[in-house]
Amino acid sequence: MAGHSQFKNIMHRKGRQDAQKSKLFGKLAREITVAAKLGTPDPAMNPRLRAAVIAARQENMPKDNIERAIKKATGGESENYDEIRYEGYGPGGVAVIVEALTDNRNRAASDIRSYFTKSGGNLGETGSVAFMFDRTGIIEYEASVASDDAMLEAAIEAGADDVASSESGHEIYASQETFREVAKALEAKFGEARKAALTWKPQNTVSVDDETGEKLLKLMDLLNEHDDVQNVYANFEVSDALVAKMGG
Repeated sequence: MAGHSQFKNIMHRKGRQDAQKSKLFGKLAREITVAAKLGTPDPAMNPRLRAAVIAARQENMPKDNIERAIKKATGGESENYDEIRYEGYGPGGVAVIVEALTDNRNRAASDIRSYFTKSGGNLGETGSVAFMFDRTGIIEYEASVASDDAMLEAAIEAGADDVASSESGHEIYASQETFREVAKALEAKFGEARKAALTWKPQNTVSVDDETGEKLLKLMDLLNEHDDVQNVYANFEVSDALVAKMGG
């Protein structure tokens, strides 16, 4: 098992301003409602719902909002959302995966396609870039929860595939098949994780120059700001200087 993962998640934090926070709460509520509708409304018995609730708590979403989103699913008043995965290439040929929950497929596809085109990329068919990523479970803990060695030992014992520890925290990766059991074992030892969800982890990342990186980060922002988009994944790395310049 590797002691350090080369994976660097490229994503901007949403919610710095009130308007962004409101948009983020809307997306979190949508995921909670869909998860509750597809399974049981009890987070303890519904892994996807539990992950959605944990994500909402991490963003300080009010408890009332969370409960309302769950009740919306059980009350039969919720909209019907389609889960769609879009794949394509951004500037510099970088692979991008977009996960969406939408009540209007045509609108979502048209908007997302236009974002790719305007950025100098292109939207591809389903499966066009997914082969460059692994569908992986990720569990995150604060660095203060355990030492690097203690977390690595516990993760190995639980059946995890990889662990990356740094000052910002511990990232534990597990296969899609073992993810839930690994998360359960670590929660029993360290308490509730700050994040536990399935993600698309790039098998390799590519470094891009600042000009290309700026276009890519703008594309990431456009996608993340769309109401239908839940998650965006890409396989590129940019310089720390560019991240600072772009306000990351």
